[in-house]
Amino acid sequence: MDQPTRFIGMDVHKETIVVAVSATGDVGKATPYGTFPNTAAALEKLVTRLRQACSGPLKFCYEAGPCGYGVHRALTRLGEECMVVAPSMIPRKSGERQKNDKRDAASLAVLHRGGLLTAVWVPDAAHEAMRDLIRARLAAVRAVRTARQQLSAFLLRHERIYRSGGKAWTKAHRGWLVDQSFAQPAQQIVLEESIEAVRLGEQRRDRVDGYLRAQIPSWSLFPLVQNLGALRGLDTIAGAGLAAAIGDPSRFASAPDFMAYIGLVPSEHSSGPKRRIGAITKSGDMHARTLLIEAAHSYRFPARITRRKLAAVDAVPEAVREIAWKAQTRLCQRYRHMMAKGKPTPVIVTAIARELAGFVWSIGCITSDPPAKTSAITTTTDEVPPTRSTGQSRSLRRQPLKSTHRAARPEQTHAPIESRYVTHAQANNPKASTRASRTRKTVAASTAGSTG
Repeated sequence: MDQPTRFIGMDVHKETIVVAVSATGDVGKATPYGTFPNTAAALEKLVTRLRQACSGPLKFCYEAGPCGYGVHRALTRLGEECMVVAPSMIPRKSGERQKNDKRDAASLAVLHRGGLLTAVWVPDAAHEAMRDLIRARLAAVRAVRTARQQLSAFLLRHERIYRSGGKAWTKAHRGWLVDQSFAQPAQQIVLEESIEAVRLGEQRRDRVDGYLRAQIPSWSLFPLVQNLGALRGLDTIAGAGLAAAIGDPSRFASAPDFMAYIGLVPSEHSSGPKRRIGAITKSGDMHARTLLIEAAHSYRFPARITRRKLAAVDAVPEAVREIAWKAQTRLCQRYRHMMAKGKPTPVIVTAIARELAGFVWSIGCITSDPPAKTSAITTTTDEVPPTRSTGQSRSLRRQPLKSTHRAARPEQTHAPIESRYVTHAQANNPKASTRASRTRKTVAASTAGSTG
């Protein structure tokens, strides 16, 4: 007779782990199993006791939290299955008003028995180390921003305003800061300390930034970082931040799943015939969402490959270049279209960031599995262009478009790839070119009227 599977819920803390057990076929609450020290030896002892009590399989689970993935790795080394649960996805009863460690462990065991828990992706040690370095750089950037805001607020309280008309924190602005002085010695001390805090913060930020750039080439996800650098608005640092958030692209079944993971999909509260759509959920990785929002601002300009971006584009495979250019043409067109409709800028940027997340997911898929993903991700015409050799001059890199794209504009008549690709819906739409021509005529007429 087969032994039932036992589900072990663990409420993990810095010093202790509270355990509860439930088995397949049980009804009601889980059985408390005791409190154990949060050490590798104690976990091994717990597994030994559970194996001696019954020979059935064991399935552990605990919430992701500040204690990291040490418990998961210890149980995995012992050959046991362990799930790290996403806290925000745990079902909770609205009427419950009692919470303690035993109840939490028992609740996890019961929910795991019913298959109602959502697991988070557990990175390996090297990936977690790179993630920690990326977070350290993010903390350094935030510290610089905070120090600058404190200094600016101090000067504003005393009516010291930089009126030269230039941008703040340039060489001229820093010279203006040095020239400031206060009659009160205490205020002069505050000024000098604030300037020093900004200087030290910038040094730390640049130092950590250099460490990160030096570690990225040895990272297992360096190909993904390099490929993401072909997208407009993303550089090596931003690509590393997105790669750390994506991890294994195969855990996202589709692009909407990745958009939902980083919180760029609208919330909804619908009932009956009424459908109510709200603001974006803002769930998941806030850093990845911020990187996409910042990158989305760059699509307000016409689609083109700048000289600074040319080296990054030439370093990636042809399939990635196709996706990057398709992202540029589509998102630049969509930005201008939404702007012409009078949409607020935050709404436009959020919509562009959501679609940009889909292109990021596509690049992640073909980077992890190029042969299997290329045909599914890129939609091409029947004519395949020849491969460009690396010895061609820059003039050959910018050849005219060979296909009609709805996002094309007069300033986009040259591109860094031999031919461009369109979707089947655009290729089969005979009204696309008519609408684009009508739009260009309208824009030209309004421009001529404003100039006159």
